Amino acid sequence: MRDSMKPAAPLMPFVAITTAIAVYSAMDTTMKLASLAVGAFSATLWRSMAGFALVLPLWLREGPRLPGGVLLRLHVIRGVVTAGVATSFFYGLVHLRLAEAIAISFIAPLIALFLAAVVLGETIGRAAIGASLLGLGGVAVIALGSAQEAQTHPGAVLGIAAVLLSAALYAWNLILQRQQALLAQPAEVALFQNGVSALTLALAAPWLLVVPQGEAWLSIGASAVLQVAALMLASWAYGRAEAQALVPFEYTAFLWAVLFGWLAFHEAVEWPTIAGATLIVAGCWLAAPKKRAEHIEQTAL
Repeated sequence: MRDSMKPAAPLMPFVAITTAIAVYSAMDTTMKLASLAVGAFSATLWRSMAGFALVLPLWLREGPRLPGGVLLRLHVIRGVVTAGVATSFFYGLVHLRLAEAIAISFIAPLIALFLAAVVLGETIGRAAIGASLLGLGGVAVIALGSAQEAQTHPGAVLGIAAVLLSAALYAWNLILQRQQALLAQPAEVALFQNGVSALTLALAAPWLLVVPQGEAWLSIGASAVLQVAALMLASWAYGRAEAQALVPFEYTAFLWAVLFGWLAFHEAVEWPTIAGATLIVAGCWLAAPKKRAEHIEQTAL
């Protein structure tokens, strides 16, 4: 009787993660512009450095601490992983339409749900599995529709391979994000992710770095602001709800990709996109209301 009266998962983590994904999608758009100008590697490195500079004052204002032990290890691992996620994904964006790249990347949440069981010890409920499969089905509908209409160009195969690599790394990143969020405040997470990513990429800077010119700086600056905002929102959400409850919301990124792709790159929206988007939204609805966040951080601010 008492179990049946347990409170449902609070709404705010789901609002925060949905907002974070929208902001991430806007960042993808600005990063595609930057990557077309200076290449994916340089755009990612400059954005990481700018993001570090932006979040440093926030971290200092919170009363900075130097993490140690397990937390420092998480910061380093996630920073290295996200360097690979970002560089490979933005390379894929150079060769693919924004919506296509996002659709391919949606294998990541499905992988992450099962990684959550192995790494975090979370029990994977039927609703979470069903929601992910429903969302993945929506992506399949959209991808098949796009494949029938899109003209393949020489870089498309490399672009698809890069996004698939990014998706595999991103699945691990989602789990690391949950582990970090339980131990660190959002500003600290954002600071160390950008700092470690920048240091990782800087190893290849003498050979690959390109200095932006003109409008490319605006795209990189906007990307840094959007990335920091999204990262802190996502960290806040993952500190208050289980990964398996939040992961299906990753699928809403496609809806934003359709919008931003149309606004920035004049990509058309066809009926397979509408049908697939309906399935994606249905999957998110299935996951959130019925899932209890059993590991909410009661003391987090």
